[in-house]
Amino acid sequence: MMERAKILEKLIIEQGYNLKSFAARCGIPYTTLYGIMKNGVGKATVDNVIIICHNLGITVDQLEEWANGETDLSLIGPTYEDVEKLVARNGKKMSVEQKMRLIQLLSEIENKD
Repeated sequence: MMERAKILEKLIIEQGYNLKSFAARCGIPYTTLYGIMKNGVGKATVDNVIIICHNLGITVDQLEEWANGETDLSLIGPTYEDVEKLVARNGKKMSVEQKMRLIQLLSEIENKD
């Protein structure tokens, strides 16, 4: 079983965001998002959890399934939409890590077809 906050943080990073840029995307204060990651989802408001999940493209139910070990998080691979989001939000220069992640995503998607 994995903590909900760890799952969210993993998904945020996989989609090419850091906490600050993802908080801005969600329209919530960085300190709020940081607090959720540090203190756990249980202490967050329901509204904030819904906003975070919505912006990650997942449902709260999916988060629960992953947290309870009902679905293996590693089985959920990147989607074309994940790649599209990563590229679209990076009009500015991408870091080497982001470029490597993009290459990895593209190769994983290509291998699924």
